[in-house]
Amino acid sequence: MPKFSNQPDFEMRVIVVLCFAMLLSNPVFAQKKSKKMGAKFVLVIHGGAGTILKENMTPEKEKAYMDKLTEALIAGYKVLKDSGTSIQAVQAAIMIMEDSPLFNAGKGSVYTNDERIEMDAAIMDGKTGKAGSVAGVRTVKNPITAAIAVMNRSEHVLLTGEGADAFAKKSGCTIVDTSYFFDLNRLQQLRKVKEQEKAVLDHDGEQGMHTDSSAIEFNVDLNPDKKFGTVGAVALDVHGNLAAGTSTGGMTNKRYGRVGDVPIIGAGTYADNATCAISCTGHGEYFIRNVVAYDVAALMKYKGWSLEKASHHVVMEKLASLKGMGGLIAVDREGNYTMPFNTPGMYRGAIRADGKVEVYIYR
Repeated sequence: MPKFSNQPDFEMRVIVVLCFAMLLSNPVFAQKKSKKMGAKFVLVIHGGAGTILKENMTPEKEKAYMDKLTEALIAGYKVLKDSGTSIQAVQAAIMIMEDSPLFNAGKGSVYTNDERIEMDAAIMDGKTGKAGSVAGVRTVKNPITAAIAVMNRSEHVLLTGEGADAFAKKSGCTIVDTSYFFDLNRLQQLRKVKEQEKAVLDHDGEQGMHTDSSAIEFNVDLNPDKKFGTVGAVALDVHGNLAAGTSTGGMTNKRYGRVGDVPIIGAGTYADNATCAISCTGHGEYFIRNVVAYDVAALMKYKGWSLEKASHHVVMEKLASLKGMGGLIAVDREGNYTMPFNTPGMYRGAIRADGKVEVYIYR
């Protein structure tokens, strides 16, 4: 009968729709779709920039740095591969470096003029724009955790000194006795530098950072054996969110409660999903005065520059013209990354979704 003439076509369409729905709900298909959607993630790290010369590095020490950078990358990679957040990946990578005496952060932090350890750290979430940082903490095993606690558990951005230590303890961060940070080599380094009345920047040596004769406490030590550096990480996760984190022990022989660029949001650390995530290392005073991390993001946002162009301009042209030495790591919302520096070397590395590790030290 005419009214049933289209029934086979209708039934066929119903069957096709049902089959397609079943296919979409199939775990295998869903897994493949998820992997494809989450294929774009990247983690980039640094362990400080400065006068890092191969002729001053033993094969054993070089291998130690390469291995520790690789370990940090893999720790963050595991987080990202399991669909963890960029914040979690940054934290995982930085904690590995904070726990190593190789870097000037956490366990490896250098001494102040009065033979104390005072550490700074910062974190910023590119999705929410929230940020947290601490300066001058002395008892937090991993300062990056204190920065994250400030971001997540307080209405503030930056906490300092004893108050920051107290807040970190209240927030559940691992607290240690100050003896945990004791290192005889670091102490001997400080006492040698104090004889010269100078302060040492990350990885500085005889061809290193700019010397400011107007402020003798910030002058540069000429010993080429300084291999300690601020650490940092930036990441893009499978959810499309960016994050940046940085941690440091500051300058050897620093005085008067000096604070560098690391905990200053926009200077040494910055993240915005609309542009990029940045972590800096180098002569902090120059990075603060030039708001380096934000400057890169601003060039991308307002001038439409690429990540590489903006980063190169700020580090290799603007900072270099002012004799501000250092570098940065950066990743944008598309997963592009760059690691420019205007010093002889910078400990750095990156890892993408395919798991391939890239680690470098020298130019």
